[in-house]
Amino acid sequence: MAPKAVTVTSPAAFPVAFPAVFVLLLLFAPSATAHDYSDALRKCILFFEGQRSGKLPADQRVKWRSHSALHDGASAGVDLTGGYYDAGDNIKFGFPMAFTTTMLAWSVIDFGKTMGSELGNAVRAVKWGTDYLLKATATNGVVYVQVGDAISDHNCWERPEDMDTLRTAYKIDRNHPGSDVAGETAAALAAASIVFRSRDPAYSRILLNRAVKVAKLWAKVSYFCTIRYRHMP
Repeated sequence: MAPKAVTVTSPAAFPVAFPAVFVLLLLFAPSATAHDYSDALRKCILFFEGQRSGKLPADQRVKWRSHSALHDGASAGVDLTGGYYDAGDNIKFGFPMAFTTTMLAWSVIDFGKTMGSELGNAVRAVKWGTDYLLKATATNGVVYVQVGDAISDHNCWERPEDMDTLRTAYKIDRNHPGSDVAGETAAALAAASIVFRSRDPAYSRILLNRAVKVAKLWAKVSYFCTIRYRHMP
């Protein structure tokens, strides 16, 4: 099945993909009050590990989660495994995932030095997102912006390890533009390149080069929103 190209009316209609837990990344150190912000930070980053899609690494801390959605993108002839599931369902929405990755990256850039032992986990959370975004932008002139069908997914409550719902791949291209999600994807890749500038220079260059490529391509396309929710229940 070929990937579906879709058109969008309003970013405001986009569902809140992830709880705003990344905001708590700003609350990085124990304070003099009774609140344990170090524990809050640990649990916030742990949340993202629970949302991981694809083949999970050996250091996965959420042990009740396992590999899932290992054939995402196969219907379109591309590899779209990995990334993060959206909120409480098994859809992968590119727009909120890119925004989340952007915010995670800037949290590390601005507050990484005070994250203590959670810094490594925060960096790994950023990379889990960017590894997927690199796959989503690997085809020239195309950004894959969604995997999964919202209607079939929302009509069936099940673990991602057991899901048997449609894994349709949706994309934007020049004939079906989506400069909003493309711009956010470029922003996520660019911000993450700063995170890895000294940690992994080669990976940082890959991220930055892809960000520039995506940004230049979509800067030539007039602004147009991405996903119209006719497929939402």
